[in-house]
Amino acid sequence: MEMRCYRRLLSISYKEHITNEEVRRRIENAIGPHVDLLTIVRQRKLKWYGHTTRSSGLAKTIMQGVVNGGRRRGRQKKRWEDNIKEWTGLELRNTIRIAEDRKEWKAVVRRSPMRPDGSQT
Repeated sequence: MEMRCYRRLLSISYKEHITNEEVRRRIENAIGPHVDLLTIVRQRKLKWYGHTTRSSGLAKTIMQGVVNGGRRRGRQKKRWEDNIKEWTGLELRNTIRIAEDRKEWKAVVRRSPMRPDGSQT
C-alpha cells in the first residue's frame, strides 16, 4: 500500500518498469528523509506490547492467554508473539520479564531491527 501511494504521488504508472528502490529514492529527494510505514507499525506494536505487559487488564489476559485445542492444517498464521520474538530476537518469557521494566523495554524497542531485511532505519 505504501509503494502504491508513493507511485501515485510521483505520477508513476503501473505500466512503467521502475523499481521500488528507485521510487524510494525519488520520494526521499522530494520530501527528504522519512520513516517507512512498516517501521512505524513495528515500533508502535512493540511499544503497545510493552504497555499491555506492564498492565493488569483484559488486553494482557488475552495476549498472554492460552486457548485449548490445536491449530488448523497448513501454514500457520503469524501471532503477535511470533512478531515480538522475531523483532526482538528474544524468547517470549524473556520479553515479558524485560517489558516489566519500562526503560529496559524502550532500549529493546530502539535496538530491534525495524526493516524486513534486518537493517535499522
